[in-house]
Amino acid sequence: MSVNNSYPKTTNETVLAYAPGSAERQALIAELGAQQSVVLDIPAVVGGKRITSGDTGTVTAPHDHAQQLGRIHNASAATIDAAIGAAIAAQRDWSHATLAERSAVFLKAADLLAGPWRARLNAATMLGQGKTAYQAEIDSACELIDFLRFNVQFAHELSAMQPISSRGLRNHLEYRPLEGFVYAVTPFNFTAIGGNLAIAPALMGNTVLWKPAATASLSNYLFMELLEAAGLPKGVINFVPGDPVAVSNAVLARPELAGIHFTGSTAVFDTLWGEVGRNVSRYRSYPRLVGETGGKDFVLAHPSADAETLAVALLRGAFEYQGQKCSAASRAYIPASLWPQVRERLVALVETIRMGDVTDFTNFMGAVIDRRAFDRIHGHLQRASQDSSVKVITGGRADDSVGYFIEPTVLQVDNPRHTLMETELFGPVLSVYVYADSHWPEVLALVDSTSPYALTGAVFATDRAAIAQAADALRFAAGNFYINDKPTGAVVGQQPFGGARRSGTNDKAGSALNLLRWVSPRTVKETFVPAAEYRYPHMAD
Repeated sequence: MSVNNSYPKTTNETVLAYAPGSAERQALIAELGAQQSVVLDIPAVVGGKRITSGDTGTVTAPHDHAQQLGRIHNASAATIDAAIGAAIAAQRDWSHATLAERSAVFLKAADLLAGPWRARLNAATMLGQGKTAYQAEIDSACELIDFLRFNVQFAHELSAMQPISSRGLRNHLEYRPLEGFVYAVTPFNFTAIGGNLAIAPALMGNTVLWKPAATASLSNYLFMELLEAAGLPKGVINFVPGDPVAVSNAVLARPELAGIHFTGSTAVFDTLWGEVGRNVSRYRSYPRLVGETGGKDFVLAHPSADAETLAVALLRGAFEYQGQKCSAASRAYIPASLWPQVRERLVALVETIRMGDVTDFTNFMGAVIDRRAFDRIHGHLQRASQDSSVKVITGGRADDSVGYFIEPTVLQVDNPRHTLMETELFGPVLSVYVYADSHWPEVLALVDSTSPYALTGAVFATDRAAIAQAADALRFAAGNFYINDKPTGAVVGQQPFGGARRSGTNDKAGSALNLLRWVSPRTVKETFVPAAEYRYPHMAD
């Protein structure tokens, strides 16, 4: 069979509007109704086989915790072991497939998602993960489609990077997969991240054990079904829901572990990294560790900033998807001269926010993901309300009677080193420190040193000198740095995403840099006419 080895140059998927009367809106409403009417079984998928167990958990809607959407079949020890075996067994054939053959699977998956599967994935993300229609569209449709297509483009661009060859020989760089299997540990907050953590290593010829977050297992399982519909061979990606400690302990004990692709908390990644370090002598090779972890993302305003655009950026950056984005604006530094105007506009905007059932398209926000998140965020708000150094500017209330709802909240702190400015809250809470205009240089140092994280950050200013000064002073404070824009919304192929310090390994999802981590190149030199004499000319008498 002849295979086309060229690759398509792609563009970002168009975001659909879901305006009243639109075809996409009607399709999504119908799919929401269909998914709300059933409880879906979510089994492990091992070597293409569905494996159910007597150990089950439930997926419920965050906005209505009485509504059950799915039944998760947690993998047993035998199932986890079988998944590892299936990944190892599948690697030989998958790694020997050409890049063009592997790419065909993911390009077909992109077209399926852009078409007949779009409403299905979006509805599951809305119901199971608490996203509005727009937030689901930019995630489980557009970003995931972009990952599928751009990864193929980047992989072909990598394969085209070849060494030079001198006369009489040919040099070639072979982009082999890692030897063993990759463990993908994925978060609840982005369906696209969950999918990409599994597919990026797979595209490069690796096989994968995918451990989804329980709260995202509905959409993640449907994406697994989509990949199978696109022709993904059995065993290439093995979907293993279950207790994270049990799955990780089994995986990290195997000498065939070749890499970990992770998005989640810093504490969990630290634990995985430490366990790999303790086990390192038992592995066949040094595992690749790629992780995107926590963040305490900042917005820094200069006195020259435009108050109106700053207020809108703070609202969107802090409160879209209930502040549950790794990149969400969590701390802001605003000059005293600008604060009264920004505060007035921000409070006026926040008070117009509608929050509730995500199937009501007029709502801007839904509920936080689960009971644990609700209790954690609510606890911070209760402590803040009793702290004399903290002023509640707006919001601060919480209600879990039907769903896990936290009001969009703005807090003003007197102490720039307050725990609210340092600790990742992962909810709809924005902490603001107001500084004297003349203290701009000191505030730059403060922003850089306050948080251990370095994921995203933004500076607002119309003064170009101030922008340049902030960009230099905060060079290592954010892996994704925004100028006059909110610190969220990175687009595949446009803003490769990731941060350093305690925010992860900064391997930039959505770029060739991430794919490069999933290959172990081999250099091949072929000499056309080998030497027949060992002596060199300088050795002659």
